[in-house]
Amino acid sequence: MAYRFDIAGQKVFVAGHNGMVGRALVRRLERLPVTVLTASREVLDLTDPAAVESWMAANRPGVVVIAAAKVGGILANKTYPVDFLEQNLLIQTNLMRASHRQDVARLLFLGSSCIYPRDCPQPIKEDYLLSGPLEPTNDAYALAKIAGLRLARAYREQHGRAWISAMPTNLYGPFDNFDLENSHVLPALIRRFHEAAASRAPSITIWGTGTPRREFLHVDDLADACIHLLGHYDDATAINVGTGEDLTIADLARSIARITGYDGDLTFDTTKPDGTPRKLLDITRLTATGWQPRIALEAGLADTCTWYRANSTAIAAGGRHAA
Repeated sequence: MAYRFDIAGQKVFVAGHNGMVGRALVRRLERLPVTVLTASREVLDLTDPAAVESWMAANRPGVVVIAAAKVGGILANKTYPVDFLEQNLLIQTNLMRASHRQDVARLLFLGSSCIYPRDCPQPIKEDYLLSGPLEPTNDAYALAKIAGLRLARAYREQHGRAWISAMPTNLYGPFDNFDLENSHVLPALIRRFHEAAASRAPSITIWGTGTPRREFLHVDDLADACIHLLGHYDDATAINVGTGEDLTIADLARSIARITGYDGDLTFDTTKPDGTPRKLLDITRLTATGWQPRIALEAGLADTCTWYRANSTAIAAGGRHAA
């Protein structure tokens, strides 16, 4: 019999509501008959176990989505491995422990496709987890996320919790991190091409060879998938969430250049690291639940570039994203 969980009437705590994923989840949940719970960093430090226990006891959510995490691109991961490992371990452990003690019925832990081995067969099936070495440029973050999904599964096995984990592919959309030092490749390219078009720069240099292939999912599609999975998926296996399609970094750059109106030259700095050669998720398990992505990449890129252009002044002032 197919699994069904009715989210209607629930108090849903979105941990990490100020991030790109958290904001998308809140936007999606606000269309449903639920009570959305959020807590800013000033109100709740998710790395403080006592604070998390106290907040959860006071608010008693019935559903928890763990979208809170310390995230960043290759440079940030290489520079701050302690921060990425330690903070993510604390956040997810504190939230799951407190959720168990407060008898939370449904919990969704969001991992990442970077938890898979560097040289996985493509497309990547859920069964490939821990089948080989990780990509060294983000192994600290990946190890923390692996620990999180294993902890969610352990609560299922030891305590019978109907908790699940999902592994999104590379995400993009409104309220992404557009900081040039610490962002992922897609938002960094959007900002660089926008600024290059405005300044009429003759060329842009991109890290690496441009040949690695990446899959990108609009964050609004992820939010929709999360709500779907809460209602229809109940299994110990962490489930992939993606589009099932990828493209090269060079092709991504050309698409963003076209959308932003940049007509200068593109060059590639091959002395810089490429990261994982390819990372495409197998979404067979996901589509079997009845869900499909709706936002095509070209349309999503255009939407995100428009959003960035409207918020570029605030982003430049704040370094990350508009309020």
